[in-house]
Amino acid sequence: MLPIDSANAKLVGRVWREDVAGPAVVLLRAGHVIDVTAHYPTMTDLLNADVAARFDTLDGEDLGPLESFVHAPSDMRPDAGASCLLAPCDLQALKACGVTFARSMIERVIDERTQGDAVKADALRNRIGELIGGSLANVKAGSEEAQAVKTALIAEGLWSQYLEVGIGPDAEVFTKSQPMSSVGHGAEVGINPVSDWNNPEPEIVMAVDSQGNIRGATLGNDVNLRDVEGRSALLLGKAKDNNASCSIGPFIRLFDDKFTMQDVETVNLTMKVTGNDGFEMSGTSNLSEISRSPSNLVSQTVNANHQYPDGFMLFTGTMFAPTQDRGEPGSGFTHKLGDVVEISTPLLGTLSNTVTHSDKAHPWVFGTRALMENLAKRGLLS
Repeated sequence: MLPIDSANAKLVGRVWREDVAGPAVVLLRAGHVIDVTAHYPTMTDLLNADVAARFDTLDGEDLGPLESFVHAPSDMRPDAGASCLLAPCDLQALKACGVTFARSMIERVIDERTQGDAVKADALRNRIGELIGGSLANVKAGSEEAQAVKTALIAEGLWSQYLEVGIGPDAEVFTKSQPMSSVGHGAEVGINPVSDWNNPEPEIVMAVDSQGNIRGATLGNDVNLRDVEGRSALLLGKAKDNNASCSIGPFIRLFDDKFTMQDVETVNLTMKVTGNDGFEMSGTSNLSEISRSPSNLVSQTVNANHQYPDGFMLFTGTMFAPTQDRGEPGSGFTHKLGDVVEISTPLLGTLSNTVTHSDKAHPWVFGTRALMENLAKRGLLS
């Protein structure tokens, strides 16, 4: 679960401490979880303080080895009776960008045109592929190549609102879920049971402070209900915001001289799905093919017109839109309960989660008031 160079990585996150019945802000040092909540009561405080320069000298309470915070998926929740990892964010808004890769843009067009019908989608996918061929590689929003793709699709009667945000001047930025509602590494992610066609979305997530500074990055799974969103883009909230409907983690890796924005912009994500039925699927998503840079996406999220006083976590989108059949030919891929999703890249590690239904997933949201009351009770807030 850790970066390949974890000994040199500045990793920060959060855990549930069963002994104090509350969350803690932690860093990882020599494989041990160090509680620094006394210095930084929330992850917002830590990111605002830009602690990378003094990371190695921060003192805190040693809570033990990381392994003791990782359990079976059903036990990676605060009411399970054991200390465990949480998503490495708390007060931050959970924002997401969609249609940031040309390939996934085409899949969104397909979703819309077929109204979430996986069989019809396969036929339309073949038609579009014949039309534009390999012209989707490395398409950048606003470029001549992007305009050529848009023109060709419009000429075929395939114009879509997804084309506008995919290769037009303005990015799609939406609220993925509520602060503190994301699950972390090892936990169960939730699929709304109304969905019959859905998939994981492996993404890089940027950690941004209250001033709009990008302080680091981590991994995320922006679970997508293709049939729900495909019926209507106005159902985006229903498709995206459900119990445990996204995961983030395992840790935020802070930027320093060994991990920079350039590393993020060239990262290659791999994803593997393993089902209880013996099904396996893998895929990759390379950020070098993104239509808009992560920095551009952040600047379109926070600017003179919109601030985030507690900072935000920003899912940067995915090019991964699986078409591999899991059942009948042309039916495409969809999740089954018990699927294990692993999202990996060497410099950030691996985020692993198990799929369940959102009404069975842990709905616990430790809200802002509860968090502040808990910190005050522990003497960590004045």
